[in-house]
Amino acid sequence: MREVLVIGGSRYFGRLLVTLLQEAGSRVTVVNRGSPPPAGVAHLVADRDDEAALRAACGPRTFDVVIDQVCYTPTQAEVACRVFADRVGRYIMTSTMEVYDPATSPGGLPAAPGVPVVEDAVRPADWPVRLDLPWHDPERLATVFDPATGYAEGKRQAEAMFTRSAPFRYASVRSAHVLGGGARDFTGRLAHYVERVSAGQPVAVHPDPLPTSFIQEREIAEFLRWAAAADFVGPVNATSHGELTAIELCDLVATRVGTPPRYQVVADGPASPFSFDRYYAMDNGRAERLGFRFGAVRDWLPTAIDDALAATQEGRHAVTRDR
Repeated sequence: MREVLVIGGSRYFGRLLVTLLQEAGSRVTVVNRGSPPPAGVAHLVADRDDEAALRAACGPRTFDVVIDQVCYTPTQAEVACRVFADRVGRYIMTSTMEVYDPATSPGGLPAAPGVPVVEDAVRPADWPVRLDLPWHDPERLATVFDPATGYAEGKRQAEAMFTRSAPFRYASVRSAHVLGGGARDFTGRLAHYVERVSAGQPVAVHPDPLPTSFIQEREIAEFLRWAAAADFVGPVNATSHGELTAIELCDLVATRVGTPPRYQVVADGPASPFSFDRYYAMDNGRAERLGFRFGAVRDWLPTAIDDALAATQEGRHAVTRDR
């Protein structure tokens, strides 16, 4: 039986991942700051930023695989390299497509307009690591990076730290934008579109929004479960087939809620989630060559929209009942 430790795993697709690992026959342990895991899962309580506490919580335990759902900085990666040096054979970091976003890269990133980006566009072995930055202090870090840049740069540098220093086999899963899950989706990004379109409110978009990539909540959980049993190393993109612009997303929402979309074009200032003024999509060829088969975004998105609509309506009913 495979011993799997999930760092985080308390919400959204992390909880689903834990359940899928159990169903696959793995013995699962979750470590977090206190959120209870699903039934039948061993639970360790520790702040992953506290090296001594994390080491103490793990005690003498060893694991076949660690899946790190909440690694955001190179300092967290550095701690993990030390704590798990002698207790794990394979380590998977859940990363993000934000590592490719040229808008968040201090030095810029190479990009071919209209061509989905491949893993080599960001090579962790070559990426500079700045352990001197205030990664544990969001307010001080905001004086160096804006929040979006800090998140993306933290992920890039975390990948770089693991790539250079990991004493175990290491892989990073660069996830596309995750949609689905209805009320479980704490990000509220799909709900934003469903609520505004169904209410006839305008959606803020760029003058010419360009496509980006998506993956279903269950699909990314299944991908991580699959990755836990695989043996590849290095970064791999995880995205459903197909790309969507914010306009195309609105059109799909409109077909489900029965209300035509309205738009507010913004040349400057914030637009809605997933409205991009740059081409921003990933290539999933490496993952498919390794053996994983993705679905198509247009096949699963209608159900995700329906779930978001149901969650929105239930939320409105709950507010009414509370009154």
